[in-house]
Amino acid sequence: MIETLADPKAEVQDLSASELLRALRDRKAAEDRAAADQLDLAARWADLHPPESIHTAATFSDGGRYGLEHEEPIAGEGCPAVAEFCIAELGTVLGISSTSAKRLIGHALELRHRLPRLWAQVHAGQVPAWRARTVAEATIHSTPSLTVEAARWVDTQVAAVAGRIGPAQLDRLVAETIKRHHLDTHDPTSDPEDGWQHVDPRHATLHSEDVHYAGTMRFEAELDLADALDLDRALTHGAETLKALGSHAPLDARRSAALGDLARTQTALDLHAQGSSATRREDGLPVAREVVLHAHFDTSLDGHDGLETVFGATGRMEEGQRLVLLEQIRGWCGDSRTKVTIKPVINLSTELTAPGYDIPDRIREQVILRDRTCVFPWCTRPARGCDIDHIVPFDHDADTEGRPQPGPTVSSNLAPECRWHHRLKTHTAWRYDVTGPGVYEWTSPHGHRYRRDRTGTTCIDTPPRAADDPEPPDRP
Repeated sequence: MIETLADPKAEVQDLSASELLRALRDRKAAEDRAAADQLDLAARWADLHPPESIHTAATFSDGGRYGLEHEEPIAGEGCPAVAEFCIAELGTVLGISSTSAKRLIGHALELRHRLPRLWAQVHAGQVPAWRARTVAEATIHSTPSLTVEAARWVDTQVAAVAGRIGPAQLDRLVAETIKRHHLDTHDPTSDPEDGWQHVDPRHATLHSEDVHYAGTMRFEAELDLADALDLDRALTHGAETLKALGSHAPLDARRSAALGDLARTQTALDLHAQGSSATRREDGLPVAREVVLHAHFDTSLDGHDGLETVFGATGRMEEGQRLVLLEQIRGWCGDSRTKVTIKPVINLSTELTAPGYDIPDRIREQVILRDRTCVFPWCTRPARGCDIDHIVPFDHDADTEGRPQPGPTVSSNLAPECRWHHRLKTHTAWRYDVTGPGVYEWTSPHGHRYRRDRTGTTCIDTPPRAADDPEPPDRP
């Protein structure tokens, strides 16, 4: 009888159903142990980088434009602070963004210092790490903030049920904790009449990462009762209007389109200019607010060449790095209330130059289109919101001292970096080089290396060879 699969590459064709289930159970237990170990290692990494270690990472200032490394509180009250720039290296070795790495370290510290019972259950295999991290996320970001005592009370309640608590129960538990520990004394949302903390559930959330293949996104909202009823009536009226105008789309699709029409025609923000020509068109309708979208197609507008799918020609929407259909662009442009601006094509392979340090708009636009996002490993911040960095620093004294400029303002010496990673590159031992157009090789303070290009990030470390491994054969 086979108990487990010791080798992940072992043949499984001859295993019985019972043996396969046992193997799956063992794999799941190993996965839970690894996740618990990862939390412990993340906490230990934070221990090695307290705020006192900051001075070893930031050794100079550039006049305060980007600021030096500072204490980064990433967990609740009572947890140790962490030197900010240690987060990036942890994230890169795990293949995750710096934001995700910050969240991992924060959860680990929150569990170890403020939720010790849950921390112990995770390492005893009684609670999976993902469930404990859900609790930690709630206690870290509670409003108002939870004291150490309040967090410990949540810990006791959750540990009593071995972490088996859903999101709704967790929200109620945090609300009860806030009330029980009198943390809502100065909270304007508290309701003294019913003696219960009022947690405002209203929100309007665009799920920008959840993009359907048909080019749609999900928008979720929790509204005030009166607002919800008013919106429902407005969408019903809008859907009926579209039907009367000849639309054969289903009711839900027409209601969705009506919601978009509401967004384009609302004028609440323009009341100060009501009655002026700036807010009215010649037909008397209000001018829609301008929404700037950047769509890129490797095709002519007649759609006869370029990328074709079963849905037709497709391109890339710069916002969110998502696909967009050419037919959608045609529909947007066909709306008489849509303002369309077509910019000339920029040759991304042309080397553009400029004298001095300042980066002209034409070079900035070329760099943005070439690299699309921040070029730090696994960062996905859109390049249009990033700083444009001189890869080899610009020497402001080179001209006056008669020396060649080591960091000229040319396309090949510029790259987009979000503000956080720009500061990281400026003030730490992280370094990167250009190995080709839009291709960058980064080296971390601990010597790990990564290649970043338009396809994403690749770890290019040479894996260490064990002492008993055979020598690789000579290549012909």
